[in-house]
Amino acid sequence: MSTLTVMAESHPESMFEAVLARLDKAAKLMNLSDDVLRVLKHPSKEVKVSLPIMMDSGKIQVFEGYRTVHSTHLGPSKGGIRYAMDVNADEVMALAAWMSFKCAVANLPFGGAKGGIKCDPRSMSVGELERLSRAYAKSMKDVFGVNKDIPAPDMGTSGREMAWIVDEFNKITGEDSPGVITGKPVSIGGSLGRDAATGRGVMVNAMCALKKMGLQKNEVTAIVQGFGNVGSHAARLLSAEGVKIVGIGDHTASFYNEKGIDIAAAIDFASKNNRILKGFKGATEIPSDQLLISKCDLLVPAALQNVITEDNAGKIQAKLIVEGANGPTTPEADPILNDKKIIVVPDILANSGGVTVSYFEWVQNKAGYYWTEEEVNSKHDHKMQIAFESVWNATTQFKTSMRIGAYITALQRIEQGVMLKGAY
Repeated sequence: MSTLTVMAESHPESMFEAVLARLDKAAKLMNLSDDVLRVLKHPSKEVKVSLPIMMDSGKIQVFEGYRTVHSTHLGPSKGGIRYAMDVNADEVMALAAWMSFKCAVANLPFGGAKGGIKCDPRSMSVGELERLSRAYAKSMKDVFGVNKDIPAPDMGTSGREMAWIVDEFNKITGEDSPGVITGKPVSIGGSLGRDAATGRGVMVNAMCALKKMGLQKNEVTAIVQGFGNVGSHAARLLSAEGVKIVGIGDHTASFYNEKGIDIAAAIDFASKNNRILKGFKGATEIPSDQLLISKCDLLVPAALQNVITEDNAGKIQAKLIVEGANGPTTPEADPILNDKKIIVVPDILANSGGVTVSYFEWVQNKAGYYWTEEEVNSKHDHKMQIAFESVWNATTQFKTSMRIGAYITALQRIEQGVMLKGAY
């Protein structure tokens, strides 16, 4: 682990420590400048706010809000806003750093940021969520900006919350700046193709990796853990490419069918069942801890972080892992997967399709001209394929894993930004 502990909590679950561990490894391998490494170990800006909200009961409840800007060396910072009870300073800091690397891997003109509010959105009314979102926008009026810091949806948020935030920000500034936030509904400046973009990026990266491995897609079996926005779109698009999906699961249940699962039927079932899979009849239900280690060629963890650990990594049967979620693999599990010769397409590459189409939305907002969904998907796929090739080449050049290859690719670009702009 990194020796830098002052910036993160000292317990082993610290997400920021996990980021620093991989950052240190990549920096050493590529001989990154010590000066640049020191800059990247410290977020550029951390903001914590208290948000007093009038609840429907008539009582005031005070919520904690966060926004961390990790880097602006390649452009304005970019990153989502999550609403969840486990939001904390360490997590936001780690995710902001990940966004810096993710944007750099995808070769976008953005730095990294992340925000969040500690709350349980499922227990709140629409009115309470709107008041909370608008209060957060007001508290971040000096942080957000179309050329400064551009948020987007994340866990627990959607286009609805982004619409409230952009509206409140525009009221405060007196300007109409749709590009200050991405992931908006299409009717108010959102981009076509945005909803499926992260899952689409997973599919494109999987296709690129299978081709490098010499595997025919119509002979490949896959398991997708997580059936929310990312997992369901990834499963749907992989299936459309001819990959046989043999396992799916969410937080309520997991299913396996070696003959293949009808993904359209599973998506239809989930949409009619409060977006959960419990009760699905198209496959055999299995214990959730068995899904990741069931037989398949391709494994897509698209749910939570830290699900592939040193305890189960040795039992994984897949030849290829494409990380749809952020941080699904712990640092301790990485060497086990490497020893098993399992190729891992890391999160900062595999799920960068979402931020890529967010970039397209920002470009369209600035231009005031909007593309068709076919144009968006074509541009997305091309950018993802280029990003994959860059990481694959770095992985080969430095004889390392794709995860470290992705960090090296990102750091090479960020290093240029730091050195050319200067750090003082």
